Amino acid sequence: MVNGCDMRGYLSFLVLWSLNKKDLAGNELAIELEKRKGCKPNPGTIYPVLKELKNKGLIKDTNGNSFYKKYSLTKDGRKELDRCREEFGKIFYDVREIIA
Repeated sequence: MVNGCDMRGYLSFLVLWSLNKKDLAGNELAIELEKRKGCKPNPGTIYPVLKELKNKGLIKDTNGNSFYKKYSLTKDGRKELDRCREEFGKIFYDVREIIA
């Protein structure tokens, strides 16, 4: 049984998905993920993912304030989100049938 807020495997997708809606700071992202997942990931989970996505050019910080950065998707980030949504759909296309 998995304890805590285990988001391995799809945290990057959830971050891109959340940033597609609006620019968010790390703590705001954690709150959004809590709404979706039911538990709030800690900073040690969120900030490494933000750093990785930024290094890949998928997100950028929208202001120069190093203490309170808001993040937004780049053009490449939007493309990656579209690719992930398509892949996600292929993998889980029949989930509603199973649940129903």
